Amino acid sequence: MAPKSDTMMTLAIHDQRLAKPGPQNAALRDYDSVRRAIAFISEHWRTQPTIEAMADAAAVTPDELHHLFRRWAGLTPKAFMQALTLDHAKGLLRDSASVLDAALDSGLSGPGRLHDLFVTHEAMSPGEWKNGGAGMVLRYGFHPSPFGTAIVIASGRGLAGLAFADHGDEQTAFADMKRRWPNATYVEDTDGTAGLAQRIFDTRLWRADQPLRVVLIGTDFEVRVWETLLKIPMGRAVSYSDIACKIDNPKASRAVGAAVGRNPVSFVVPCHRALGKSGALTGYHWGVTRKQAMLGWEAGQVGFH
Repeated sequence: MAPKSDTMMTLAIHDQRLAKPGPQNAALRDYDSVRRAIAFISEHWRTQPTIEAMADAAAVTPDELHHLFRRWAGLTPKAFMQALTLDHAKGLLRDSASVLDAALDSGLSGPGRLHDLFVTHEAMSPGEWKNGGAGMVLRYGFHPSPFGTAIVIASGRGLAGLAFADHGDEQTAFADMKRRWPNATYVEDTDGTAGLAQRIFDTRLWRADQPLRVVLIGTDFEVRVWETLLKIPMGRAVSYSDIACKIDNPKASRAVGAAVGRNPVSFVVPCHRALGKSGALTGYHWGVTRKQAMLGWEAGQVGFH
């Protein structure tokens, strides 16, 4: 019986170690609670549910939910709910054309572009895209983020990919990214990509004097769409038809939508700020709930009231 007892004790110690809280586990746990609350709010916002109802859906107490949202997005659950309403989405679109015009005319990323995070970017040649990334070495790592597990992919030139996954779906999401450049060589390098992850999600590191370099790998049309997305200021949104007009192809709204969906650098190249013409959130490659989370989180960063 002694060996069985020792085995059970060893398993118990192992389980305790797995359950031991850490910063990464805490970040993912926070997002999981937020994700459940957002899913509930997005389904019931028309009835303006109470914080008690939101907390119940997230499996936390009202106080825990209140403090979680304040820490996570800088605003209360009620303000977050307002940020997700259709009226707010329409408000984001209001004046979007003039804001985008100003950004394009000035050649800048626009006011409030991820606050002080200035993104510089370059596009790889069409040949590099056509050959599926052959000859490229792409390093990748899985990191906690405000929006679930982030998959950070880097080339020697800078950030080449950013994707998101819920717990247990990391490898599926990574496989999705690999299909974009099937002939590249992939090397797991969590330590090497950790700095990029921190630069992206730690607002204290959004600095103009240290721009984040992004490498865009796609067709000429896709790159033009992604470059236009980079000019949408935080706290604003544009419709697919707006983007089509900006790239001088006003009848290409559907093609623009497809290019937005193929954006390999989520969040940094803000495809989540592209909405349907009526203000509808429409689809998002990494889930509409995550798109809602990003818009609400950004609303907190710019001081949504």
